[in-house]
Amino acid sequence: MAEHHPNHTYELIQVPKTTGVRFFTEHDTGSYHPSHWHDAIEIIYMIKGELDVTVESSGFHLQEGQIFLINSCVIHSTKCTSPNTGIVFQIPFDFVKLYIPDVAQLQFVLEDPGNSPVYQTKLNIFKETLLQMQVADDIRPEGYILRFNSLLFEMLFQLYHNFSVKIFHADLSHKEKDLNRLTHVLDYTNQNYNRPISLEEISGIAFLEAGYFCRFFKKHMGLTFLEYQNEVRLSHIYHDLITTKDTLQQILERHGFTNYKLFRRMFQEHFHGTPSQIRNC
Repeated sequence: MAEHHPNHTYELIQVPKTTGVRFFTEHDTGSYHPSHWHDAIEIIYMIKGELDVTVESSGFHLQEGQIFLINSCVIHSTKCTSPNTGIVFQIPFDFVKLYIPDVAQLQFVLEDPGNSPVYQTKLNIFKETLLQMQVADDIRPEGYILRFNSLLFEMLFQLYHNFSVKIFHADLSHKEKDLNRLTHVLDYTNQNYNRPISLEEISGIAFLEAGYFCRFFKKHMGLTFLEYQNEVRLSHIYHDLITTKDTLQQILERHGFTNYKLFRRMFQEHFHGTPSQIRNC
C-alpha cells in the first residue's frame, strides 16, 4: 500500500484527536517503499488486487481477501506492481498502551490458517468488523465518531483476546536504542540518497566505527548500507517511471543511480520487467 512517502523511514503517525488512530481506504496504482518502521500496529486488509510485504527479511504475498498485521517498530517494506485497493489501519503504540497496559509483552498475529475452524471464525469476525469501520468511515453518518470508536474498541478487544501471544523481551531498552540509531542513519540516507555517501560519512552519523557499523546495519536491516541506498534510489525511480514522462536517463541522473547494469538487474528482480514494460502497462 502507498501509506508511506519514500522519504520517510520512520513515520510519525498523524491521527485525528477524535479517534486516536489512522484509518483509510487506499487505492494504490503502483509503489515501492523500502525498509521502514513506525511506532504503531499496522493492519492491511486487501480488498482488491495484490501486495508484496517483506517483514524482517521474510516475504509475504497478500491477495484479495487476505489480512496482514505488522507489529510496532518492526522493520518492513511494501511493493505494489499493479493497482490494488485495501484498508490500512494504524494504531499508535501509545494509544494501545492506554487500554492494554501489558502490550509491551505481547505480540499480535493475524494469519489465514486453513486447519483451524475456530480460529478462522474469529478471523472472519475481525475482518467483518474492519469492513464495518470502512463503511462508517466512507459514509460518515450522524454520530460517526460514536460508531467508529465503538468498532475501534471492539477491534482492540478482539486483538487482545484472540490474536495476541505473550513474549519476553530480553532488553527492550537496547532495542529502542538501536532503532533510534537507525532512525538517524536512514533519515540521513533518505535526505542524501542521490549522491555518493561514503562508509566513513554514514558511520559517523551513527557514531560507530566503520567496521562495526557495517555489521550493525546488516544485522538490523538484512542488507548492506549500499544495497539499502540503492533500494531507496529504486523506489524513487519506480515512482517517476509511472507518474512522469521523463526519459529513463533523466530519472536515473535525478536519483543518483550511475551503475546502469546494476540498476537493470535490480529493477528486473523487483518488478519482473524492464522499465519500458512497466511504464507501458
